[in-house]
Amino acid sequence: MSDAIQVEVSEKVALLAFNRPEAKNALRPQDRVELGSILNDLAKRADVRAVVLSGRGDIFCAGADLKAASGFNVSHPRNTTWSLLHDVQPALECITRMDKPVIAAINGPAIGVGMSFALACDLMVMDKSTYMMLPFINLGLVPDGGAAWLLQRRVGYARMFESICDARKLDAETCKEWGIANKLSEPGEAVETAMTWAKKLAASAPTAMALTKRLARLAVTNRLEESLTLEAEFQGVCGASAETKEAVAAFMEKRPANFDKLR
Repeated sequence: MSDAIQVEVSEKVALLAFNRPEAKNALRPQDRVELGSILNDLAKRADVRAVVLSGRGDIFCAGADLKAASGFNVSHPRNTTWSLLHDVQPALECITRMDKPVIAAINGPAIGVGMSFALACDLMVMDKSTYMMLPFINLGLVPDGGAAWLLQRRVGYARMFESICDARKLDAETCKEWGIANKLSEPGEAVETAMTWAKKLAASAPTAMALTKRLARLAVTNRLEESLTLEAEFQGVCGASAETKEAVAAFMEKRPANFDKLR
């Protein structure tokens, strides 16, 4: 593993940070592969119950590293297609499929595929002073990293298409108003705010949190009948679990639940 992506684990929360501030945290092909590998490992770790994704320095991620790509024959369609399918897609899918909440801490501009990774997260905290942007059209490219799909489901077709075709800078207030960002932080406090939130989520019942994320993700595309069936099945699993028994006991005894003792 390189040092381009750093991981720190504290109180069951993994802080995963892009760590190339000298290159505006732009992602090289190998960085995207490493990101997917790290996310896959975090998804399996029992000592991690929530993840925060951010960037070192004063930027979240400037997108793909175009200088690094200059040595890669992007003019050949198969190379570009292969890279997106094998480097980018696995990392994005790991964020959406892992049974743990992932919070994007937007501490600086999130541009291009950097914005795509932020949109893939379950929740988002955004520094009031920063912005997000999909500048693909300015480079003669279409948005990638699932950006159009992910953004459309947050803001609707018209706003999504406008944002992409105008390569519009979406400031923090607009992102909050449109439902892209959940919370805004004071300048320089996005990571701290996200970590506090993540630690709260990490203290929740792990099984209930995992199944809630699955239910919420599937609700985007499922029919009502399918969601009703799934929630009935998931509720049955939760209701019979030791975690629910501990949560109910803690509620009745007016104390914090302790799910660690069940492991």
